[in-house]
Amino acid sequence: MPRPRAKLTPDNGIALRPAPTKRAPIHTKETQAIFNRFEKEMGLPLLAYWTSSGGSICQNDVMAMSQLLDTRTQGTSVGLFLKSDGGNPEAALRLVHLLRSRFKRVVLYAPFECASAATMVALGANEIHMGPTSYLTAVDTSLKHQLSPVDSRNEIVSVSQDEVSRILRLWKEQRVKGNPYPEVYRYLHPLVIGALDRSSSLSIRICQELLSYHMPTGKRAEQISRQLNSTYPSHSYPITTREARKLGLNVRDLGTKESALLRELNGLYSHMANPILTDYDQENHHNHEICNILEICGRQIYYQVDKDWHYRKEERRWVATNDKSGWQRVTLKNKRWTPETFYIR
Repeated sequence: MPRPRAKLTPDNGIALRPAPTKRAPIHTKETQAIFNRFEKEMGLPLLAYWTSSGGSICQNDVMAMSQLLDTRTQGTSVGLFLKSDGGNPEAALRLVHLLRSRFKRVVLYAPFECASAATMVALGANEIHMGPTSYLTAVDTSLKHQLSPVDSRNEIVSVSQDEVSRILRLWKEQRVKGNPYPEVYRYLHPLVIGALDRSSSLSIRICQELLSYHMPTGKRAEQISRQLNSTYPSHSYPITTREARKLGLNVRDLGTKESALLRELNGLYSHMANPILTDYDQENHHNHEICNILEICGRQIYYQVDKDWHYRKEERRWVATNDKSGWQRVTLKNKRWTPETFYIR
């Protein structure tokens, strides 16, 4: 039987949903079993903060984390399983502040990528447990500004402070006559360069503040912050266990039991976060995807993308329609894990 095609509205040409769309699977029952096993075997309450490649650390995550912990009393220690490609550095600072207001000691488990703003979260932990596939990254500034250049798809591209600094340095090293800035301004708006410089100062300040939660020596915290911000050749340079120790971070080897449980948990989260696409036609489709997952024993919270996409040929870009994306909170009711919508504004 042929797949039903979407009907087009006469006014805007955007497709309507022809049938119920596919949904991502929810594995709360299975993930909660792992949380119970972890706490029983490790003797430490576990908290998970996991983002997919489609998600990132953002300000709303702080409110979601607060919702997650609102039934949890203050404790001595907590284990934080963190996997993320990064996001907003100010949100990272707020997240660590929230955790520190609840727990005196934070043990961070990073069996996989813990990059950019996630590295900043790791700096606020008393201990960082890493394994063979673990890595942190540099935290040098990279941002998308409204005045940044656009790519071939008419999307704003990210510009990094390190890239701009290298251009200016190469200009000086090659002894090119004249002022380099007029040439740079042909491609980068002056306000973008100013925003990068301000953001770089902010990044160093945030790193120092996070390290101060457990590092009494301000000089040492400043040294680590500047190294993470300016000494690596790329933003995604993988800082493995060995190099993280050389930086001066309190890194421990990830145990076999913890690694096995967290890998199992990561597999379930990855299945939940696998994008589910429903094609309507060549210019219209629906996307359902779980991006950010936060969980503790007894409760799970996740952010799901739930929207249609339409391709506007004249603008050469995709635009979202019928957007029902939002946060879901899953709790145990009548022996069943039941999701309910809650709102963050």
